[in-house]
Amino acid sequence: MFFSASITSCARRRPAALAAAVALLAALTACSDSKEADAAAGSQAAPPPEVAVLTVQPGVVPLVTELPGRLEASRVAQVRARAAGILQKRLFREGSDVKAGQALFAIDAAPYQAALQSAQATLARAEANLAQASALATRYKPLVAANAISQQEYAAAVASQKQAQADVQAGRAAVQTARINLGHARVTAPISGRIGRALVTEGALVGQGEATQLATIQQIDPLYVNVTQSAAEAMRLRQQLASGQLARDGQAARVTVLLEDGSTYAHPGRLLFSDLTVDPATGQIALRAEVPNPDGALLPGLYVRVRLEQAQVDGAILLPQQAVTRGSQGDTVLVVAPDGSVAPRPVTIQGAQGQHWIVTGGLQPGEQVMVEGAMKLRMGAQVVKPVPWQPKQASAPMGNTQGATKNEANAAPASSAASTASQ
Repeated sequence: MFFSASITSCARRRPAALAAAVALLAALTACSDSKEADAAAGSQAAPPPEVAVLTVQPGVVPLVTELPGRLEASRVAQVRARAAGILQKRLFREGSDVKAGQALFAIDAAPYQAALQSAQATLARAEANLAQASALATRYKPLVAANAISQQEYAAAVASQKQAQADVQAGRAAVQTARINLGHARVTAPISGRIGRALVTEGALVGQGEATQLATIQQIDPLYVNVTQSAAEAMRLRQQLASGQLARDGQAARVTVLLEDGSTYAHPGRLLFSDLTVDPATGQIALRAEVPNPDGALLPGLYVRVRLEQAQVDGAILLPQQAVTRGSQGDTVLVVAPDGSVAPRPVTIQGAQGQHWIVTGGLQPGEQVMVEGAMKLRMGAQVVKPVPWQPKQASAPMGNTQGATKNEANAAPASSAASTASQ
């Protein structure tokens, strides 16, 4: 009786539990469907990822070669003692700038002053003899015409007059020589420039047997920069210029000096000449440039690097190196279309310019080249949103590369593409 009642009670509770389970399952199913719908709606509303692009415009890009070099004074003069004697006084401050003709040293001039006075006395005696001989010859001239004296006496008087004239000329030369020697006792600067330390001190005997070097003057404004360039590069450059691949204008062969700390010297220089012969030992050609040095910041003998602009590429584009993919099959870039789609594009590279490649083919003006954001394409993005690329400030490398820029700030204006990148 009790067992029958229990069965009846369970049977009554089963419909209620079953209904609760069905309701719970329906609620879970509705929640899952809601999440999937929300996810689908969210994926449809998500904006395309942003990528950094560079709008390219062809322009004139300079080809710059970076070469090592050393500075050299444009003029060097050795100050030497041309008169023998005791050095009495130094008349300049060591390391200062001197002018041409400025007195630098004083040598004991007493012997030379005495020699000058002796030469002047000899000249005076010769002039007196000339006056006497000339008066005698003048007096004999009418007498020989009247046969009052013999022709031999007149001829002797004329010969004495000419001999006296020669003595006067010799005396004048001796006076001039003595005056020159006296002037050498006061040593002057042969050129204007910066003088170094004195090589002798007061009281030293100089000029005895040889011209003693007293100091050295160097003209450091302007300065010369001596550099060497590979003969193969020079020949290739000339061939490209001759074939029209490269151009050269009146401002070509400009020179920029890079100091040891990597900074750029404020005053640009110019190329003077390139040697006509190749060094057989190194295969290099010697070049010389002239650099202004008005404030004396550069010193002779200083090691520098020189950026030499020798030619220009017309219709070229500067692209950051990170925007170009280089491989055995060729060089490619990613071009972003107006609808946001991305496609690879093969390009032609002429050379390097600092942290940029010089592109001469494969791109059209106004196209957008992806510089940053390639990882977003690998994550499945099909359409992207282009934004202007902002270059990072970085120092230019000091390596010896063909086409290194004057500096990254100046390289950008050379191409409209780089100008767009800096905006």
